[in-house]
Amino acid sequence: MREENVKVIIWGFGSMGSGMAKMLLKKQGVEIVGVVDGWDQLAGKEMHEVLKVEKTNHPEVKITLDTEKESIIKPGAADVVLLATDSFTAKAFDKMKFILENKINVITTAEEMAYPQAQEPELAKQLDEIAKANGVSVLGTGINPGLIMDLLVLTLTGACEDVEHIVAKRVNSLSPFGRAVMEEQGVGLEPGEFDRLVESGELAGHVGFEESVGVIAEGIGWELDEPVRTSMDSIVSSVDRHAPYAEVAAGNVAGVNMLGWGKVDGEDKIEMIHPQQVEPEDEGVHTGDYIEITGEPNISMAITPEVPGGIGTIAMCVNSIPNVINGEAGLLTMLDVPVPMAIMGDMRKRIK
Repeated sequence: MREENVKVIIWGFGSMGSGMAKMLLKKQGVEIVGVVDGWDQLAGKEMHEVLKVEKTNHPEVKITLDTEKESIIKPGAADVVLLATDSFTAKAFDKMKFILENKINVITTAEEMAYPQAQEPELAKQLDEIAKANGVSVLGTGINPGLIMDLLVLTLTGACEDVEHIVAKRVNSLSPFGRAVMEEQGVGLEPGEFDRLVESGELAGHVGFEESVGVIAEGIGWELDEPVRTSMDSIVSSVDRHAPYAEVAAGNVAGVNMLGWGKVDGEDKIEMIHPQQVEPEDEGVHTGDYIEITGEPNISMAITPEVPGGIGTIAMCVNSIPNVINGEAGLLTMLDVPVPMAIMGDMRKRIK
């Protein structure tokens, strides 16, 4: 076991980044050595005070503005940076490039980074080259994409002799996520404005179907006939809803119902069903995760209620730290690393 603690920098201190910090503070053999954020009201504040947790024997960590990131992110400063700022590869690219060129591994919550080859193949190639040139690796992961609608699906196919059709369905609550996700989903908008933004391509909805379908297809050896098809419809609330990062008036949009299809050999062999909204229980909607595999044998899995999205994403990133440090240099996906597991002992024991 290595003697020194695993050193972590967190970039982005919203709901996901601050949640990662709280989780890391409970773990053995790991320490947070820096926090970077773009909100000037956090600059200079002590991390523990912002988190409202006792510092105990942990070192003091002052939050640094991202315009001064060079003072924190530099060679030898950390083993890994947890990047929780963006959903899209293109938006996160410069940040990842900067971290990698400072010879530090990256784990990012950016949904497109779960399989950037699907929508940003050129940027994926560049990230792979940059990471390899600097002897480090970069991985995108989270609850979805990252686990529920892709890695867990593939794990279940491990018990199959043959696979004919896959349906992955996730009915979840958006409430744990921050403002960026609320904007991507159109939460709080009037239905007409939602439709207008969908039509103009300004509303992202769930980011990750292309990535999840791409991971599944590559994992079991299917070749997609065409780009993944998706659709997005509003979920209009009939009651007022109050979430930590959103307010929804009755008659406005509480979330989106996303559908996706991956065509193989002329058939839609991979189906994605993903209704997600804030405070679904306010209208009697029960969350859950469901996987149906038609093959030999047929497999049906249900998890109710859902695996919580907020803590699930936080845990997937933290629990992936040893796998990324141990991984080969370059761009990684969940196909390239061991299945992440909860780290209940000293994290240093997981480092090769």
